[in-house]
Amino acid sequence: MAHEFVDTIVAQGGNAVVRVFEKRQEHDVVVSKQDLVSCDALAFGTPTRFGMMASQAKAFWETTSDLWLKGALIDKPACVFSSSSSMHGGNEATLLNLSLPLLHHGMMLLGVPYDVPELLATESGGTPYGATHISGSQNSTVLTQTEIKICRAAACRLLRVAEKLK
Repeated sequence: MAHEFVDTIVAQGGNAVVRVFEKRQEHDVVVSKQDLVSCDALAFGTPTRFGMMASQAKAFWETTSDLWLKGALIDKPACVFSSSSSMHGGNEATLLNLSLPLLHHGMMLLGVPYDVPELLATESGGTPYGATHISGSQNSTVLTQTEIKICRAAACRLLRVAEKLK
């Protein structure tokens, strides 16, 4: 999903990079607090872990009190995305959980508006709170066409708002 966000933003003329909370592959770049400060917008996502963000993401946000004290992220646009193994696997709870540190930092949280027709027709992932993916019992990383369109809509909206705020 993160790569779908990046590809969409780049295709629209923006710049985007993927950062991870924990290095798993040689090419992975671990997110830093400076990444948060220097970005124009943030798409924040993790897999669902019992209806919550992954512990690595929570641990990272717990290190950002100095940014909070300075108001370093106030008015920065952001959106959230997540994945789970089933339709009722906690995606919406995770999206709400992902939103909390962003709101505490004063960021501008963007959802997926209902003018995205796939939001009303999805039989897999996608919510007004953010883009989601349902991996199923086989743990598939392949997004459905509906999930892709919802990710793209969220990415385009994030870029559009970031450009308006520049």
